[in-house]
Amino acid sequence: MDKATIQETARFLINAEVEKQEVTRITAKYPDLSIETAYEIQEQLVQMKLAEGYRIVGPKMGLTSQAKMKQMNVSDPIYGYIFDYMVVSGTEFELTDCIHPKVEAEIAFVLGKDIEGPGISGAQVLAATEYVIPALEIIDSRYENFQFTLPDVIADNASSSRVMFGNCIQRPEALELDLVGVTLSINGQIKDLGAGAAVVGHPANSVAMLANMLAKKGEKLKAGQTILSGGITGAIMLNQGDVVSARFDGLGCMEFIVKSNKNSN
Repeated sequence: MDKATIQETARFLINAEVEKQEVTRITAKYPDLSIETAYEIQEQLVQMKLAEGYRIVGPKMGLTSQAKMKQMNVSDPIYGYIFDYMVVSGTEFELTDCIHPKVEAEIAFVLGKDIEGPGISGAQVLAATEYVIPALEIIDSRYENFQFTLPDVIADNASSSRVMFGNCIQRPEALELDLVGVTLSINGQIKDLGAGAAVVGHPANSVAMLANMLAKKGEKLKAGQTILSGGITGAIMLNQGDVVSARFDGLGCMEFIVKSNKNSN
């Protein structure tokens, strides 16, 4: 894929996000799209957003559970980026901001020091972490019916869309993060639950993997960044009127309401 096609594909995905219009996966047109080229499309997409004045809050990891990796037939997670416009404040989420949003519960790491791979371990991540906070990520693939291959989702910035951060902060050594239990409920019914170990054995391992992946292109994790380590729970589809709540052992509870400004008959 040449540079012009990479730029064109990145713009195609940005337009789908902005217009909230699902599109056909790009591998339908480019069936031989490689993971390497998919990350080049993602990088172009990121640069376009930066040029529009948006700011990166931090990178995020995706496909961090063994089940998801098996489903996608991959041995490593993927990464994308969270931008400032994606951060939702307050306790309301606007359904019409997205196409077909799903929510999952995660632990976010806020770094006090830079982390530069290769060879970074989970222990080094914990030593460099200022604190951890609970998070609810709302993913929203731009592809029809949430159907995609691995290169598709990488190019689409790992389905990044919205995120809410909780108010409870903890030093990483205050918790056994692999044992932190989480329940995700919709309208008072538990839809999924899990523990931190669901994220490649320990959420800090996920951040270490991210640092090592970024090192391959000469980048590092930076102090002050807020990093999403990957879903502890599965991703649950959101509908108008849903009341979403998540309880994290040692990290409190988060809750929001799904609103819609669409006129209903």
